[in-house]
Amino acid sequence: MAFLERIGDPLGRPGSWLAGADFTYATSRFRTNRNFLAGFWGLAAGRDGHRGDRTAWGFKIDYPNDLWDIQLTAKRIGRDFDPSMGFVPRPGVYLINGQINNRTRLAKGPIQQLLHELTPSLATDLSGRWESYRVFMAPVNWRFRSGDRFELNANPTGEQLVGPATIGGVLIPPGAYHWMRYRVEISTAQKRRLYSQVTWWTGGFYDGDLDQIVWTGAWNPTPLITVEFSGERNMGRLASGRFTQTLIGHRLRVNISPDLSIASYIQYDTDSNSVGVNTRLRWTFSPAGDLFVVYNHNVRDVLDRWQLESNQLLVKLQYAIRY
Repeated sequence: MAFLERIGDPLGRPGSWLAGADFTYATSRFRTNRNFLAGFWGLAAGRDGHRGDRTAWGFKIDYPNDLWDIQLTAKRIGRDFDPSMGFVPRPGVYLINGQINNRTRLAKGPIQQLLHELTPSLATDLSGRWESYRVFMAPVNWRFRSGDRFELNANPTGEQLVGPATIGGVLIPPGAYHWMRYRVEISTAQKRRLYSQVTWWTGGFYDGDLDQIVWTGAWNPTPLITVEFSGERNMGRLASGRFTQTLIGHRLRVNISPDLSIASYIQYDTDSNSVGVNTRLRWTFSPAGDLFVVYNHNVRDVLDRWQLESNQLLVKLQYAIRY
């Protein structure tokens, strides 16, 4: 069992505090030799002038084993839970997530493992009215002895929009939406010098439909160099219009030695019409010390002319003193 207490506010608001406790029970001897975990947590926050439902709590039940992996988590976040230190993505909700996975290994044949997945999630307001849901189902997820993989998914999804939303410049009016998404995914073994994965999402999307094609690949010409490529194309057809989005990325990793590495990533997307480059050097000059050098460069296409958006050079030195 653990207790948490924080006092203070980065913005200087008076009387700020956060307190909580959690309890976790875990064993590897459930039903003789199985893993089992159950836990509960609770938080309360406040500050001067802050009233209302300022609590949050949740629990988790987990059965993480080889043949069956079963999990249930639930959270209740109060409408006025707003801690001065921390991050609350969605106040005033119940968040419920489940998971049932079955991993069956085959002793013979080209298929090494059959994985069947069911992962439902539901978000409701505090009165029980649903806000969003998604059921991830993978009736087929085959991993071959070669390391290659093939997967099929079906995903019922729902979203309750209390106000209009915009995706790809297309307006979606408020209302309750239900749709079905499907996925086909094929990937080769990552142990190969040339690795690739192709994913195709298709099916409904709000009041229309959406096709998504995602491709990732990696080339390892030597054990010290990795070249990665990625691309995504979204093609939506909604009642109020159509949109197309493209995202392209490229990453280069060079491991000069176990203590010195350089990684550079470049990305372009059609939504912002911008190109971003992030380059990072890491040098471990001692077992207790690291030097990081990061360079960020961003340009944007404005009226068919590339213009500098930001330029940044960061240097960080960290050293641990042990005694």
